[in-house]
Amino acid sequence: MAFTLPYAITLEVGSSLENKTGSWRTERPVYLDRLPPCNIECPAGENIQAWLGLSQEGKYREAWEEIVHNNPLPAVHGRVCYHPCEDGCNRKQMESPVSIHAVERFLGDEAVKNNWKVSAADSTGKKVLVVGAGPGGLSAAYHLRRMGHNVTVVDSKSAPGGMMRYGIPSYRLPRDVLDTEVKRIEDLGVSFKYNTRIDDVAATMKADGYDAAFLAVGAHIARTLDMPSDDSVTITDAVTYLNDIENNGKATALGKKVAVYGAGNTAMDVARSARRSGVEDVTIIYRGVRENMPAHAFEIEEAIEEGIKIATLRSVKEYKGGNIVLEINEADADGRTKSTGKTETLQADAIVYALGQLVDTDLLKNCSGIVETDNVIEINTQMMTGMDGVFAGGDMVPSARTVTTAVGHGKKAARYIDAYLKGESYTPADKHETASFDKLNTWYYEEESMREQPILDLDKRKTTFDEVLGDLDEQTAQREAMRCMSCGNCFECDNCYTVCPDNAITKLGPGKRFEIKYDYCKGCGMCVEECPCGSMLMAPEEL
Repeated sequence: MAFTLPYAITLEVGSSLENKTGSWRTERPVYLDRLPPCNIECPAGENIQAWLGLSQEGKYREAWEEIVHNNPLPAVHGRVCYHPCEDGCNRKQMESPVSIHAVERFLGDEAVKNNWKVSAADSTGKKVLVVGAGPGGLSAAYHLRRMGHNVTVVDSKSAPGGMMRYGIPSYRLPRDVLDTEVKRIEDLGVSFKYNTRIDDVAATMKADGYDAAFLAVGAHIARTLDMPSDDSVTITDAVTYLNDIENNGKATALGKKVAVYGAGNTAMDVARSARRSGVEDVTIIYRGVRENMPAHAFEIEEAIEEGIKIATLRSVKEYKGGNIVLEINEADADGRTKSTGKTETLQADAIVYALGQLVDTDLLKNCSGIVETDNVIEINTQMMTGMDGVFAGGDMVPSARTVTTAVGHGKKAARYIDAYLKGESYTPADKHETASFDKLNTWYYEEESMREQPILDLDKRKTTFDEVLGDLDEQTAQREAMRCMSCGNCFECDNCYTVCPDNAITKLGPGKRFEIKYDYCKGCGMCVEECPCGSMLMAPEEL
């Protein structure tokens, strides 16, 4: 039996005067772009949905170029970012979020393999000083140089990367990956000066003729505690320990039993590095309950898999006779802790403090107008400090201390610095409304769980600094990108075109989306109801 199309579908738009039903309408369908939750949650401001869409089509170079429009370090971020974008992903309300970080890593590694480059604008003649070669400084330098400004990055260390190099172990971030992405920034024409400490930023700017500066000094000073001790337990800190591994290729020998005091991601890095360095017994000490540990859940789980013990509801009281005397805490229903007055001992050769870090702000001592409070400095809405032409971001300002946050700060600061150098003002574009889960028709999408990255053999994880997580192959990365639901943005599925009973929607061609012929649209709203991704709405008819 032959299939016959409905009568309305066989009509060409405007083929019948009787088909002009627009005058019946009280509401009209409107196409719009909503902001995907993944984009909202990205501290670097990436247009994640756009580069996932390009990846779906196998346009990997174009996808990478979309990333580096906002973030110069995709291969790094695909490894070390804690992917808050995936926390916001609408997919997780169906089964699991899109593995955005794994696809970003794939694209970043494609760029490394194929030596993809970016270009810079013609020189403006303006000079910008960037203090700190960590993620914030690298990001600012990259964006400013692409805008045509002459940029010099100064760092007190012997190599670039900041805490990415001196705080993140190589089993999470291989150094060749970091070096390659920094080299791409250098190839743009950014100058780097290492082993150079700036003690007075104001004097340096004046002496060398800089027109503006961006301060991005990382938090490299460890917090410590003053505890009663008979010197029977060696005491060190996370910054010193991780620096020794980077600088000397191995960890300081601390004995067979080592404790780590703290429960953030740095504590996990120290504990897991100690395990790989031959320490037989590693214990993390945390004053609260497991659920309140600030480290990310997967870091804790991987540490436990590698044989690291976690002693919760315990606080360090003193060091005596080769033991750590621990105060036993208890927690109420809300997770708040208090001491029980009881103690126990934990035998240890050494303890590593992982209690957070501070920023060295001595370089600001002669900077008139800059206000420092609680080891961070005040900035205005344009990221400028109280000193004209001096901007700041990353660990130096009140914010989350993550790689991705710092990269986002560097990008934003570059835009404000660019405007400052031109004598203009920069105003960020207004953001669209959020494409929340309730605006989607999820029946359209097949349920499909995320693809897991390959993981290193557990025995190797305990004994080497080989990278723990592996790459997705091309086919798997492309399939994972295809799980993106394009929340809030039309991907030309043709649903609106197909279901319109008045044949009032016209296809404009690939990439051009659709047009509604309102003379023939009676405002039934079927197109809006059947839009999978929430890129349409019904608006009151204008009289």
